[in-house]
Amino acid sequence: MNMTPTEAWADMVAGNTRFVDGDPAHPHQDVRRRADLASFQTPSAALFGCSDSRLAAEIIFDKGLGDLFVIRNAGQVTGQSIMGSLEYAVEVLGVPLIVVLAHDECGAVRAAIDSVDPDSPLLPPNIWRQISSIVPAVRRARLELSEKGEDPEGVSSWRVGQLHLRDTITSILQSSELISDAIAEGRLGIVGANYRLAEGTVVPDVVLGLEAPVASA
Repeated sequence: MNMTPTEAWADMVAGNTRFVDGDPAHPHQDVRRRADLASFQTPSAALFGCSDSRLAAEIIFDKGLGDLFVIRNAGQVTGQSIMGSLEYAVEVLGVPLIVVLAHDECGAVRAAIDSVDPDSPLLPPNIWRQISSIVPAVRRARLELSEKGEDPEGVSSWRVGQLHLRDTITSILQSSELISDAIAEGRLGIVGANYRLAEGTVVPDVVLGLEAPVASA
């Protein structure tokens, strides 16, 4: 069944609600589903999220085999392989929705915050390259505090993560004409959301290409 971007997000919200309520349906996880998908896939959404072990997409959204096209790395940082995977999901698989999923207590965000301290130890090169694109969000969050007359050292990892999530979506749109065109044509939506680890809830922050305002999951 083909879904609109709005329908695809509503389906994700419904799954997250079941997860939060402790009443998951565990759909599409049986032998028949496995056999049916052996030669094709038609996921209803692409999810780009952090690699954090607590951010298991199919569990959070109560999905099963073939439901989500999942791409993950530490801190959900865009790059060539990420963009290629997202474009594949949109152009080849025809997903109507991209969900970019951040979360609280993110280790990559914390590493980026700590890295701006002059006394912090140098990070291994590959880790630094991974978290370096989060640093601009750290600097903006610190500036916000300074402008309010507050101590920039008290920057919130939640606020940094929120700003970085928005930067990630901006980067996706600026890096891919294919994705931007799909949104303009009405066949693709993007939701940037934050996952709250303790509650299990997914809270939308950026919504593009959906037909109506959406509620949080």
